[in-house]
Amino acid sequence: MSTTAPESPMKVLVYSDDANTRAQIRMAIGRRPAADLPQVEFIERATQPAVVARLDEGGVDVLIVDGEAQPAGGLGVCRQAKDEVYDCPPVLAIIGRRDDGWLATWSRADAVVSLPLDPMALAKELAGLMRWRLENRLPAL
Repeated sequence: MSTTAPESPMKVLVYSDDANTRAQIRMAIGRRPAADLPQVEFIERATQPAVVARLDEGGVDVLIVDGEAQPAGGLGVCRQAKDEVYDCPPVLAIIGRRDDGWLATWSRADAVVSLPLDPMALAKELAGLMRWRLENRLPAL
């Protein structure tokens, strides 16, 4: 693996109806979750229709969903994306309780972090998904 991070930023779509939650996610991740990865360009959406529209545009590298979002929970949004989006980006689900892990499995989330947010755990999981995406992105249709 190269020790030099790629130049262009990777787009991370963050879905939560709560602006404070989106800010906590951004702050926990920072500009780059690992030295070998490019910087993160955050795209924020507060509603399920806005997430679907942005995913339809393409170019999203990782999707982070808030399992506690209202009225459309992040796990349902994840499941919909996995069912409907060509080359769906990997999804990191943030769940309210560790016991909700079965819901994250149902949603087909690729990684899960539970609240309260641990910046180290969040960055580690995101970095893994970003590396996977760099290696497995499908060609555009």
